[in-house]
Amino acid sequence: MTQIGHYIAPSRRPDTLGVHSLDHFALVVPDLKEAQRYYQSFGLDVRERGDTLELYTYGHPHRWGVLTEGPLKSLQHVSFGIFADDVERFQAHLQRCDVERLDPPPGSESNGFWFRDPDGTLVELKVAEKSSPSSKSDTGLGEVGANLRGAPMRGQASAVRPRRMAHVLLFARDVPEMLSFYQRVLGLKLSDEAGGVIAFLHGVHGSDHHMVAFAKSDGPGFHHCSWDVGQINDIGVGAAQMADKGFTAGWGLGRHVLGSNYFHYVRDPWGSYCEYSCDIDYVSVDHDWKGESHDVENSLYLWGPEPPADFTHNYEATPDTQLLTRRH
Repeated sequence: MTQIGHYIAPSRRPDTLGVHSLDHFALVVPDLKEAQRYYQSFGLDVRERGDTLELYTYGHPHRWGVLTEGPLKSLQHVSFGIFADDVERFQAHLQRCDVERLDPPPGSESNGFWFRDPDGTLVELKVAEKSSPSSKSDTGLGEVGANLRGAPMRGQASAVRPRRMAHVLLFARDVPEMLSFYQRVLGLKLSDEAGGVIAFLHGVHGSDHHMVAFAKSDGPGFHHCSWDVGQINDIGVGAAQMADKGFTAGWGLGRHVLGSNYFHYVRDPWGSYCEYSCDIDYVSVDHDWKGESHDVENSLYLWGPEPPADFTHNYEATPDTQLLTRRH
């Protein structure tokens, strides 16, 4: 008699059209050398390719971010992955949604679908392997038994290297409008929103609580990219790792309400952030998460220090103040 093994969840939701991953983001930054130092200090594998920088995590083949140099920091585009057998369905879907297709940006090697969201941000849909997790990421406290030392000496602590990108949070003029567009056109689903000022969306084919989120602002922009680490201790060590390199501005350690993850944010030289994140909620491919609306008091954190006064300030909407962040 054949023994029945453990249950294996499906890798995609059948007969459901939707993006499966946030493939990558693209940013313009004023100084590639400083960006390289920042992201390398954070623990990413930063690779030079021509006049761009590409962001990888060590031991993972996926490219999570692309950086080019320009006068001011600005979000260039966000790219989402789709399954190869959904290409024709998405093509017809975009037509039904009256989404205007655009040519790829100059220099782009992509043959995906390009269009703009309601804020004018350039969006790409491309055939790609699923980089969004297909199960909840493993986490642990790394407990040891009695009579053993639980923490390493400071000089012997391993460098923190995130395992993967978890999500991005973008600024938006009208959060409900962005929610409607990304649900209708990309097939994302609402996880949670708070007071119409912040909202979180997950993928229908299995993803973290959110792969993209939107926060209310006077214009579009890039607030942060979030990176998954294995333990809460990694968040603390990562924060110290960045402080040792001079990147002391940020917010944490704390725990979010919506998404439930532990966090520490480190500000980059231009007013956006990288987040160390651990133990975020997960939405399985075969589960219908009930998207809910919450009071604004739940929008940021369950516990932790008070956030910086400018934590939700969009420096891309006020570009003349971008360089002021270097002084803090």
